[in-house]
Amino acid sequence: MICISGISLPFDEDESAAIEQARKKARLSPALLRDGFVVKRSLDARKREDIRYVYTVGLCTSLRNEAHYLERLHLGGAAVREETPSLTLAVGDRPLSHRPLIAGFGPAGMFCALLLAQHGFRPIVLERGAALDERVAALERFWSGGALDPSANVQFGEGGAGTFSDGKLTTRIGDMRCEWVLHELRRLGAPGIITRQAKPHIGTDRLRQVVKNLRREIISLGGEVHFCTALEGLCIQSGRLHAVRTSGGELPAEVLVTALGHSARDSFQMLLDSGLTLQPKAFSVGVRIEHRREDVNRALYGGFAGHPKLPEGEYQLSQRVDGRGVYTFCMCPGGLVVPASSEAGGVVVNGMSEFARDAENSNSALVVGVEPADFGGGPLGGVAFQQRLEQAAFRLGEGGYKAPVQTVGRFLEERPGADFGRVAPSYAIGVEPADFRELFDPGILKMLRLGLRAFDGRLRGFACPDAVLTGVESRTSSPVRVLRDESLQSQVAGVYPCGEGAGYAGGIMSAAVDGLRVAGEIIGTYRPC
Repeated sequence: MICISGISLPFDEDESAAIEQARKKARLSPALLRDGFVVKRSLDARKREDIRYVYTVGLCTSLRNEAHYLERLHLGGAAVREETPSLTLAVGDRPLSHRPLIAGFGPAGMFCALLLAQHGFRPIVLERGAALDERVAALERFWSGGALDPSANVQFGEGGAGTFSDGKLTTRIGDMRCEWVLHELRRLGAPGIITRQAKPHIGTDRLRQVVKNLRREIISLGGEVHFCTALEGLCIQSGRLHAVRTSGGELPAEVLVTALGHSARDSFQMLLDSGLTLQPKAFSVGVRIEHRREDVNRALYGGFAGHPKLPEGEYQLSQRVDGRGVYTFCMCPGGLVVPASSEAGGVVVNGMSEFARDAENSNSALVVGVEPADFGGGPLGGVAFQQRLEQAAFRLGEGGYKAPVQTVGRFLEERPGADFGRVAPSYAIGVEPADFRELFDPGILKMLRLGLRAFDGRLRGFACPDAVLTGVESRTSSPVRVLRDESLQSQVAGVYPCGEGAGYAGGIMSAAVDGLRVAGEIIGTYRPC
């Protein structure tokens, strides 16, 4: 198809107008056009009095050679591309005696396993956490005040941490595999609109079924998924993987993909003890900030707020001062702040939205970047730093996994406690008014206050006094990087560090793509056993 980008129209115009404008821009007669449809649509709300959608339109034509036609036309913003992206790879010739193992069934592990299964490798997945239905039941108990289950929580279990988020599929990486991931997710039950949105999201409620469908497809192709089975050690001979030790016993292995996720702290230590090189890396820490959803919409859309053709309002804000950054991250329109702890005695928060995004509040992480120089302590210094914050948040919440909170007005005035107003905290287990000076060091506090004031100048009401800050947001990304070479293997031949936990991704989409990248390397090297 011919893709025409940069078609800009008022937000309330019908999509058919974008298709017609693209046809005229491509100088195609109606007789040559077999079909036209919106490939991608993004919202431009920079001018509240002139909110627009910007379209990329696909035109399926009767032309014999679309590329030659565009070349003669010298048309900017036009390209030829496949209607449905494909990802078929040549299989290598090195014999593989044992089926490949994948540790972790988050986005990286899932898509690595899916691609391997589609190419006949029948992978075996080891997931330390529970299957999704059991995981949901355990979380509902925890969020209702029950005990934390270390094997079934927001961080561990089928689908990984992304299963209990907004299901955001945005990414800054420019990789053709992204389109393949979107189309596979749609094929497995995600809303069809995700392939057309500039900022696609599935929603936590819809994502759960997609994850289960993906697992069923892997199994139907000869793969296996073993839940509540943790990777506990590597057996290495002459610098090459020979077998793995798991909580269910030892397995022979030549190929192991470690898609462990950013919270597998004991696994990081195990990899370090096994001789892999781990380096500390930068990440971010801070709080969740909650506003009323209608206030965010009004700040972004002005008088058009609530219009049925406009999505729930999203923002992305950042500021740098003296080399240090504060920014919003993982914004959840119409969502909840959720308990995301995975270790006893630590409070962690995250954000979650369902597909409709219709909860009373909208929330976002408000975080400050920290570097290895800020926390020290060697390869796992960042892990220890996170744990100290989470344990301090637990103490400030006075136990029982309640979360410490401050309202923005008190936080900016450096007064402890909270003056709750129109914004009611959504954290399920309960909150405790606190003083964040007992949680963060002065440098982080300074940047959070600077960010609140700066962002209020760009998004009216961002620093409203009754907005709620809930701590602690500490799992923004992995605090380590597990080094790998050009073949994507670690120092131990046959071990492929992968995804967000290994330090090579930062969200659902980039983790899925890294899983595909690793799977492609395995497929191109070996033939199925």
